Amino acid sequence: MIQEDLYLDMLRLLEQDPEMSQRQLAQALGLSVGKTHYALKAVLDRGWVKAQNFRRSDNRSAYLYKLTPSGLQQKARLAYGLLQRKRAEHEALMTEIEQLRSELQHLPADATTSCDSASSAVT
Repeated sequence: MIQEDLYLDMLRLLEQDPEMSQRQLAQALGLSVGKTHYALKAVLDRGWVKAQNFRRSDNRSAYLYKLTPSGLQQKARLAYGLLQRKRAEHEALMTEIEQLRSELQHLPADATTSCDSASSAVT
């Protein structure tokens, strides 16, 4: 996972559920608790997220994570960067698909028929 994507996912999750524990966050991100701890510490150190202890909680290690104004700006910037990368990937895939279609159109008819039967035998 690209570090920026990890930060974006983390900011999204914490914005949706500020009461998430690190274990819940790790599970939602598909990461170990240790890796999640370091990523969470990074967003805290950057000032994108502020952590507060629950005052009325029986669990003194429970925190409330709140995105700061700079965290909200960073989330928007990261989302925009991800959108740009995904658009570029989409364009590259569409170009590759068109190239493959063009190649298939220039093959003799019996070659594409044998490709169809070979692909159906595999599936």
